[in-house]
Formats: sequence, structure tokens, C-alpha cells
Amino acid sequence: MPGRYYEEFTIGETIEHAKRRTISEADNQRFCDMTMNQQPLHLDADFAEETQFGERLVNGLYTMSLAVGVSIPETTDGTIVANLSYDAVEHPNPVFHGDTIHAQSTVTDKRETSDGERGIVTMHVEAFKIVEDGDDVLVCEFDRTVLSEKRPEDGE
Repeated sequence: MPGRYYEEFTIGETIEHAKRRTISEADNQRFCDMTMNQQPLHLDADFAEETQFGERLVNGLYTMSLAVGVSIPETTDGTIVANLSYDAVEHPNPVFHGDTIHAQSTVTDKRETSDGERGIVTMHVEAFKIVEDGDDVLVCEFDRTVLSEKRPEDGE
């Protein structure tokens, strides 16, 4: 099923994303290697053990990227023209190897482009780590603005 066209987004609706992911040490290592981020807090167990966290943290940009990725099927898969911005990014709680992340997006704004050919949609994305007691913990939140296709006139 493709993502949503501009007309299918409703301001105020919250979209729960079905996909989730348990983050492994290898995921974090690969992301840090690909982005050339050698921050020891992400990679050096001895260094991280001496910090307030007591262990390595998952790279926050990986957590954010994962939140975007799991949101794609229910939002913009095949219907997006471009991501326009990511704003107001916050990481209120740490993510560790072995944490499982899920996300939700709340539509906060939408408007047609000046030529009326496409639409601009802003969503507030929240990523949570699953915890045993059932009160999932917010680990990342941000606003994502996309340029969205409008539904084709032939209704496809």
C-alpha cells in the first residue's frame, strides 16, 4: 500500500506506525562508521562506563533516522516529492543497544503549494523505546515537513 496523498492527511490525526526495530550494537557501529562520527560515547565501552549513562549510547541521529524510516509506509511511501525540513529535534532520553523503538506521527499542518499542484504537510514525529512496565519512554521527537503529491486526477 502506498503512503498517503496530500488530501488523505487530516490535521490533528495521530498515525501509529506498525514497524518497530530493536537496535543492535552492529546497527549503531555501522551508522557511526558511515557518518564518520567517532564520538567515544557511542563506540568506546570503557569511556561510556565512566559517564552518567554507564554504557554506550545509540547515536541520536540514528534514532531520528529510524523514526523517519518506520514512518514511511503509513505516510509518504511513493507519494512524497521531497523532505523539506526537520525542525525542533529533541532527544529527551537515551537509547541503548537492545532497545526497541516504535514511532507515531501527528499531522500538525497542511497547505497547498502556491501553484496548487502539490501539498506541504508537517508532522510531529515521536519515537519511543518499549519498556517492560508498558509506559514507553519518549527518546526522540521532531517536526518533519514534506512536499506531498496530490491524488492523481484519474483516482489511482
